[in-house]
Amino acid sequence: MSLLTDLEWRYATKKMNGEKVPQEKLDYILEAARMAPSSSGLQQYKVIVVSDKALLERIRLVAYDQSQITDCSHLLIFAAWDGYTDERVTKVFNYMMDERGLPHETMNAYKQVILDLYERSGQEWQAHHAAKQSYISFAMAIAAAAEQKVDATPIEGFLPDKLDELLNLKGSGYKSTVILPLGYREPGQDWLVNMKKVRTPKELFVTEMTLADACSSVDLPKPMTLDSFAQKAD
Repeated sequence: MSLLTDLEWRYATKKMNGEKVPQEKLDYILEAARMAPSSSGLQQYKVIVVSDKALLERIRLVAYDQSQITDCSHLLIFAAWDGYTDERVTKVFNYMMDERGLPHETMNAYKQVILDLYERSGQEWQAHHAAKQSYISFAMAIAAAAEQKVDATPIEGFLPDKLDELLNLKGSGYKSTVILPLGYREPGQDWLVNMKKVRTPKELFVTEMTLADACSSVDLPKPMTLDSFAQKAD
């Protein structure tokens, strides 16, 4: 139950005190983010860590002047692929096979299936899909920070195009998705610190269903594998 206790402790810190997060705690949080699951194990994202105060000042200008960005110890910037290419996917799968001691061609059939599906979905869908994977890693980082009693503030309020330009992400194949300041709360200046944590009641948040509750008129497809689904789409 310790994770639930840690999640009860955490909140979206509104004012940080500038205290440095120890390197071992930062490393732990980053490792949790790295160990997160992702679609097909591709890890379609990376984490950029910024602690340079001068750069944080500039990032704050494209993030609606939120003080956590300059008062934090470290800012984690999650950036995801802007699309799927044969080269990117092959590089990840080849590395995976090398680590497992398997031939590169082991993943060829599966790789082609997902590339065919992704290509038909278009560039915008691909970028959105990769961004969603980065949020899984982001959530792991938040939970790990809470476990380490490090405050974290999830922030989507920034100008992605401007941040990408500032961080030289333009043309790199990555786009910023979400940012996470890490640090320690300043209780005397944070209006939220002593507020009761409020979440949707469990009886409204969790719904248990049986077949009797489901729609009976859905035209369901016959069972098929991902490969057969891709062939049908052709």
